[in-house]
Amino acid sequence: MDNVTDRARQAEAMANSQIPGYVPETKRAHEDQTPAKNPPVAVTPDRDIMDVSGAPVTAPTDAEIARITHDVVEQIKTVYDPEIPTDIYELGLIYKVELEDDRTLLVDMTLTAPGCPVAGEMPVWVQEACQRVDGIRRVEVSMVFDPPWTPDRMSEEARLDLNML
Repeated sequence: MDNVTDRARQAEAMANSQIPGYVPETKRAHEDQTPAKNPPVAVTPDRDIMDVSGAPVTAPTDAEIARITHDVVEQIKTVYDPEIPTDIYELGLIYKVELEDDRTLLVDMTLTAPGCPVAGEMPVWVQEACQRVDGIRRVEVSMVFDPPWTPDRMSEEARLDLNML
């Protein structure tokens, strides 16, 4: 089994060596720095190896947070449930949007019903919409069902669109 693991590590190292500018971080398991006794072990980075987002690496300022928040809401409002003629933001399907200091955007959302036919696609639509916002490095969308969605979560605009007022 170790032979298979060693081959997998070698294949990964060879693939990573083809990435321009990539230098793997290494560490030794013990104090003894003799390569024959203790070969280097690749350290998995905390995030993607190559970031092509173009977003700064510093924490966002208050002004940036306000702009990003506005832009994220505008982008989420472009996502519609195909069966309901109102955007998912006004429907109340977005439970939480949080921007972390590393500019990762975390979105918790739900569906009008767990058996929704687009349950697999809608989180991807939200992720793609949010990735269009400048200043965000990465978007993670989580599907949550607690608390369950009810029509009470809809905005007045959504109620008006659906003739529920």
